Amino acid sequence: MRGTDWGKAILWVCALAAAILAPSKKAWAQAPAGDTAGSSQEGTQKTNVDAVGELLRQLQSQVQQLNDQVKRLKEQQESAQAESAELRKELDATKSRLLALSNPPAPVTTVQTAPARAASQTTVEERLSKLEENQQMAYAEAAEQSQTKVESSSKYRVRLSGMVLLNTYVDRGSVDNQDFPELAMPQSALSSGGSFGGSVRQSQIELQGFGPTIGGARTSAQVQFDFAGGFPQVPNGVSFGMMRLRTGTVRFDWDNTSVIAGQDSLFLAPLSPTSIATLAVPAFSYSGNLWSWTPQIRVEHRFTVSDNASLSLQGGILDSLTSDTPYSDYYRYPTWGENSGQPAYATRLAWTQTVQGQKIVAGVGGYYSRQNWGYGRSIDGWAGTLDLTMPLGSHFEFTGQFYRGRAVGGLGGGIGQTGLWSGAFTNPETEVYGLDSMGGWAQLKYKATSKLQFNGAFGLDNPFAGDFREYGGSQTYFPTPLSKNQSAMGNFLFHPKSDIVLSLEYRHLKTYALDSNAQTANIVDLSVGYFF
Repeated sequence: MRGTDWGKAILWVCALAAAILAPSKKAWAQAPAGDTAGSSQEGTQKTNVDAVGELLRQLQSQVQQLNDQVKRLKEQQESAQAESAELRKELDATKSRLLALSNPPAPVTTVQTAPARAASQTTVEERLSKLEENQQMAYAEAAEQSQTKVESSSKYRVRLSGMVLLNTYVDRGSVDNQDFPELAMPQSALSSGGSFGGSVRQSQIELQGFGPTIGGARTSAQVQFDFAGGFPQVPNGVSFGMMRLRTGTVRFDWDNTSVIAGQDSLFLAPLSPTSIATLAVPAFSYSGNLWSWTPQIRVEHRFTVSDNASLSLQGGILDSLTSDTPYSDYYRYPTWGENSGQPAYATRLAWTQTVQGQKIVAGVGGYYSRQNWGYGRSIDGWAGTLDLTMPLGSHFEFTGQFYRGRAVGGLGGGIGQTGLWSGAFTNPETEVYGLDSMGGWAQLKYKATSKLQFNGAFGLDNPFAGDFREYGGSQTYFPTPLSKNQSAMGNFLFHPKSDIVLSLEYRHLKTYALDSNAQTANIVDLSVGYFF
């Protein structure tokens, strides 16, 4: 189209020039006719020269415009050629990756004993399974340019992920929460002794942002939600779980140091049993597993001891929570820990050792909080923790965590019970004491294949019954003081594909109220999850 426009412009200029020049030639041919005629011809000639000059100036301007258009077209063509070359390089690199994945190196033939051959066969199966997933990921990366991205007001990358999770359950006995039970409770007069139900309110949504480098630190942030924040007061409201904030953090990560600020899990007790039946709260909460999503600021530093060993040190301040429920649905009042005017403090030291490609991690942690229960009544909350992750060969893994503490109901210790008192709480003469407790859990994992695993675990939380008897009361949202809670669990998790998980879990709960018989409950949970 632009070439045609140029041709038309040139023809038009040439025609106009010819029309003007033709009369000039005729006048020159008639010049000798006389002086008057000659004078007239000179005037006409001067006029024609001026007209030609004006046309030449117009022609020069149009030629300059044409040159500018040609220059712009040339620049666009060079940019398009460079972009095409870059896209071809990316396509060649993707083809090379796909070719490498579809043609793995030939295995080395060696003489093996029967047990070695079995282990080798298992390894090959796992490698083939991983190869299949890696190949699918490579194809997904090749088609990534045609996908729609999450848009953000920031120019930096944002990633949306999460999990849609359906839990269907059968409970036998009475529990504190039907779809993610942690305690066995006494049956009411209207109870049938069992229930069946389903829920998707343990589904999760997470947003991650990856920001600029500041002072040599890579910046990032994340926020995570679920739908276990309660129920709207509408018909069938149990199916319409309300969105709830779980965690939200901002990170600054250097090579060996990290600073994390926001609401996060307890870094002094980082482990939990493996389960997707109770994601709304970590598995074995109130059965020896300390947990809380607590506002905090912490610093982590990692030391390299050797090629196979490292040491990490963590320390920070936390919002001092004491497990008391809010007084208002709207206004925020301080907890007993916040009422002290100072944060809680925590630290953890962990050793990591790599043995035959597998990591052994052992950690110790400490926690302290000052609590003010009014009328000048202050108590000290504290806890010491131990955690261990130890592979047992290529298929088994042991994990466990233990704590001993006082007044740590805000961390799930003492079955969520923190303080005790012997008289009326509103009486200034009544003293308040911290409840001593101890507990922990242990799990054995069997990884049959890369897609199938089996888990068995047991946990126990044991507040000191002697404290209850001595002080005669407790600050808790339970109707009666609870002196022991234990959980036993067995499950399997199957991943037919990397983004699909199926799980069947059995759990037995046994909860003791002070000086009463134990209440028991049995739960079977079938879960179907999809990761996105």
